[in-house]
Amino acid sequence: MEDFVFKLSRFYKVFISVVADFFILWMCLYLSFYIRLLPSEPLIILEEYFWLFVLSPFVSFPVFMMFGFYHIVVRYIDLHAILELGKGCLVACCLLFSVNFFIGHAEAVPRSVPLIYLLLTMFVIVGIRFVIRGILSGHSLYSLFRLLFSHRSKAQSVGGRRVVIVGAGQAGQQLFNALKGRKDYYPVAFIDQNEQLQNRMIAGLRVCNMENLPRLLVYQSIQEILLAIPSASRQRKKIVIQHLEQYGLPIRTVPALADIASGRLKVQEVQDIDLGDLLNREQVPPAPKLLKKSINNKVVLVTGAGGSIGSELCRQIVQNGVKSLILFEVSEYALYRIDQELRKALTVQRLSASVIPVLGSVNDPDRLLDIMKEYRVQTVYHAAAYKHVPLVEYNISQGIRNNVMGTLYTAQAAIIAGVERFVLISTDKAVRPTNVMGASKRLAEMVLQALNTEKFITPYGRSLLKDMPNKQPVINNTRFTMVRFGNVLGSSGSVIPKFREQIKAGGPVTVTHPEITRYFMTIPEAAQLVIQAGSLGSGGEVFVLEMGEPVKVVDLAQRMITLSGLTKRDAEHPDGDIDIRFTGLRPGEKLYEELLIGGVVHSTEHSRIFKANEEMLAWKDLSKVLDQLLDSLEQHNYKKTKDLLLNYVNGYDSSTHIIDWLSPVTEKGSRSLSGLSFRA
Repeated sequence: MEDFVFKLSRFYKVFISVVADFFILWMCLYLSFYIRLLPSEPLIILEEYFWLFVLSPFVSFPVFMMFGFYHIVVRYIDLHAILELGKGCLVACCLLFSVNFFIGHAEAVPRSVPLIYLLLTMFVIVGIRFVIRGILSGHSLYSLFRLLFSHRSKAQSVGGRRVVIVGAGQAGQQLFNALKGRKDYYPVAFIDQNEQLQNRMIAGLRVCNMENLPRLLVYQSIQEILLAIPSASRQRKKIVIQHLEQYGLPIRTVPALADIASGRLKVQEVQDIDLGDLLNREQVPPAPKLLKKSINNKVVLVTGAGGSIGSELCRQIVQNGVKSLILFEVSEYALYRIDQELRKALTVQRLSASVIPVLGSVNDPDRLLDIMKEYRVQTVYHAAAYKHVPLVEYNISQGIRNNVMGTLYTAQAAIIAGVERFVLISTDKAVRPTNVMGASKRLAEMVLQALNTEKFITPYGRSLLKDMPNKQPVINNTRFTMVRFGNVLGSSGSVIPKFREQIKAGGPVTVTHPEITRYFMTIPEAAQLVIQAGSLGSGGEVFVLEMGEPVKVVDLAQRMITLSGLTKRDAEHPDGDIDIRFTGLRPGEKLYEELLIGGVVHSTEHSRIFKANEEMLAWKDLSKVLDQLLDSLEQHNYKKTKDLLLNYVNGYDSSTHIIDWLSPVTEKGSRSLSGLSFRA
């Protein structure tokens, strides 16, 4: 029945509502006279007040349409809709009996009939819509009757997961109103530490304090806890989550205030806990001056705009008064997704920035230059890179072409187009790298360091400039800076999405080594710090973000299992839900990451951003290294490629053999990826 109703077109739903209201009006009008004139012959009522029965639909339906009766989505009906229905019934009733008065039939109508008619129409029209809403929400007529007349039955779930909402403020109430029309959740109580709210009833639910929660969990058979405290500080959220973890129930949360305000997410879109709330660090509020310096009223280009960091950079940029934002992305789907999201945010927040989605590769220097010249780009954030360590290890050629040459082509295009600032998003894996990905990112840093010292640049490599066939030197006024940081929680290359999928599948959760540790930061904080660091740069610096304390990956996995309402299975707990398995370090992976090659850093005006001047090669020498590197890639001589990296990338120490898919191997050779062996 429910599926049949949901599949009906809007026209048929409105038609059914109009027909139902037609009969409701006549029924209520008839009952009004019958109640007032009892006992009376039924047919006499119809004969004496025939004109009122004729007038009723003609007067009432225009009023109902004016008050939007047939635009209300019944399964999401709320207090506002009830008020509109009540006002519509009141106006329709007054208008009906006023018209009857002016046509000369008022003397025969008892004075109490209009009041009885008003009460009946309001009760029936509102009541029948609530019954339909309850049925569409999965309730039976019997359960609705029990909910209406039995206090005890209100506390008993009639469908969906029984949940408590932690936070009875505005967000909690919005969440409750949104969940009322859904089948998957059934709220039974609010939890709030505000003493002014405790023991009060909000929307029919009692507000309890945190001390009542254990009793509530037992007697109400709670299955899940929903956090609705988006405005609380990270430290406050961390304390609340730590307290709730002891109960072993799944904990989910409403989106952050920034996501709700931007229109990106709605309150009812409950999500997994943001693990950033569990880190031992409190986010430092950004400095508005630094956020706007390189963005406000400027034309900004972001490469890799559809990636995890690139897309968050774009979200932050549109919030800071950018004139035009160019999204440069090689993936069509990723570009479409971030373009649509930003356009929605601009509409919701009434921002005036223009967003320009451009398909293109950083290995296409002519397209890069055309875009930068056409739109007169002033700031570039270069986030495009291959970052997955094992995949780059098995695809050395493409990893270096994308990460090193792509950075070089983008930087040269920026110089020729007169870009003011160029910010490279780097990684902690560039420090004493043990893999090709880290070595390629360090080499990309070295490219920018070298270019920054040159007053004039002769375009390198492929014919960059169709209008510069002689490759004349170009004056270099671009400031190049690099920002280096560790892992970001929830990015495409992070362990977080992988762990979530494994937990949903019932395990096991795979960790490479029991002692492996990583620095972690949330994506929004990382993007904010990247923008601020770029504004601090005078040229050639490597900025290092303060990442807090390193986190054991196995502890992170354990925390995620607990927050999912499950338990770890091991020798001490053989009846647990999910076990953690250690698979061994992957090719090129190391136990600990670092952020500095040298040991000297300098503070900046931002407490979380530090500056380092790393050693480098002059552009004249580095360009010769790049020549040799490209030759080795074209010949698929990856041994020479690695030798060059070993010689010129400070600290590079490859822990693996040559394992690119195109490298020559013996007939008995094999390659291993993620624990699986493949015969060559």
